[in-house]
Amino acid sequence: MNMKNTLAFGLGIMLLVSSLAYSADDAAQTPIIKGLWPAGTTNSSIEVSERELPARGNIRRITDIKNPTLTLYPANTNSAGSVPAVLVFPGGGYRILAIDIEGTEIAEWLNSIGITAIVVKYRVPNNRNGAFQDGQRAIRLVRHHAKEWNIDSKSVGVIGFSAGGHLSARLSTDFHKRSYINLDVADKQDCRPDFCILMYPAYLANKKSKKVAKELPITSNTPPTFIIQTKDDRSFVDGTIIYAQALKNADVSSTFHLFEVGGHGYGLRPPKKGNETSQWPKLCKEWLKERSIINKVSNNEIQPTK
Repeated sequence: MNMKNTLAFGLGIMLLVSSLAYSADDAAQTPIIKGLWPAGTTNSSIEVSERELPARGNIRRITDIKNPTLTLYPANTNSAGSVPAVLVFPGGGYRILAIDIEGTEIAEWLNSIGITAIVVKYRVPNNRNGAFQDGQRAIRLVRHHAKEWNIDSKSVGVIGFSAGGHLSARLSTDFHKRSYINLDVADKQDCRPDFCILMYPAYLANKKSKKVAKELPITSNTPPTFIIQTKDDRSFVDGTIIYAQALKNADVSSTFHLFEVGGHGYGLRPPKKGNETSQWPKLCKEWLKERSIINKVSNNEIQPTK
C-alpha cells in the first residue's frame, strides 16, 4: 500500500470511528418512552391515545390521555456515577397538559444542569385520582429502573407546574396512601419524592376554610420543597402562601420565592424581558446545589427565553 492509499485508509478509519461515537452518543440521549402500567391492567398500552388540541399562545396542548406514559431524558453528563432525577408534571387544570412549555422544555433545562428528567403524561381530562395513581406509579418505576437508567434512587424529585404543582404537592404529602393495589415488583418501591419543586402551583388550599387542601396532609416527613409564585397569580397565590406557611409550621425545609408580577403559566418563557420570574431557574439551581442534589453545573445550562 503506497503512502497516498495509507493516508486515505487511515482517514476512512478515523471517520468511521467518529461516526460510530457520534451515533452512540445520540442513542444515549434518545428519549425512552415507557408505559406506566403493566400488560393486563386497565392502562396497559403505550400506543398513542392522546389528542392534540390547537396550539394556544405557541403552547402545545394535549388531552384525552388514557394510557399514561413516562418519557425519560437522560442527563448529558460525563459523571461516572449515578445522577439525580426529576419527574416533570406539566400543568393544564387537569384538563390538558401543556406538554412543551411545562414538559419537554423543562426536561431540556434539567438535562443542562446534570439531572435526568422524566416527563409524565398523566391521565386527563378530569381524573385527579387517576393522575395521582399515575404519579405514584411513575416514581416507583423510576426507582425500579434506577440502576438501568443510571439514576440515584435516593435523589428522585418532582417538579410540577400549576395543576401539575398540585399533583406534585400531593405526591409529596400523601405518599403513605396506597392509591392502587400492587401490580408487580416495581410497586414494592417507595413512592415518596426526595425533594419537591412547585411552580405557580394551583389548588393548594380550600378557599372557604383558608386551610391547606385536605388531600395534602403536610407532616414533618414532607420532603424539602422549593416554591415559586407571583402576587398577581390571583387565582392561586393565596393558596400557595397558606401552603408555604403550613410547611414552615411543620418544620419542613422549604424555600418560598414570591415575586411581584409574572402571572401564571410562563415556564421558561418569562412574560416580559427582565421580569423577575426569569430568575427562577438560577434560584432553583442554587437550592439544588445547597442541598447537594447537584454538585456542579454544565456550561450548557439553558437560560429562560428573553
